[in-house]
Amino acid sequence: MVRNDPDPYLVLGVSPNATQAEIAHAYRSRLRVHHPDTRHTSSSQEGDERLRQVLGAYALLRDPARRAAYDRATILAATPPVESSLGPMQAAHPSAGSVQIPITYGGNKASADRFSAPPLRAGPVRRHR
Repeated sequence: MVRNDPDPYLVLGVSPNATQAEIAHAYRSRLRVHHPDTRHTSSSQEGDERLRQVLGAYALLRDPARRAAYDRATILAATPPVESSLGPMQAAHPSAGSVQIPITYGGNKASADRFSAPPLRAGPVRRHR
């Protein structure tokens, strides 16, 4: 099954060079808007989907290693392969060869799937005055 999740930077409304503090602030703002206790939409299914997108985007961007891997994959996917003098089949692009690099999270080997971390749970929203 192929997942077509939106860009996590667009979901949170931050730029790709945002700091961790900016990402956390944007996450809390979006969570407040889309949380079931505070949202004003009539469609709960649409609101739940938006909440899932916000939680998934923050789960990806809060971890510096996962964020860096996502950024590298996005840059590689957007960069067209460059043909070298060796012919069209052997491009000079780094992704031309098949290299398997193990990805570790917290010292444990994990699959390269970006959704392998446990999901975030949204708790009650606290309002500060």
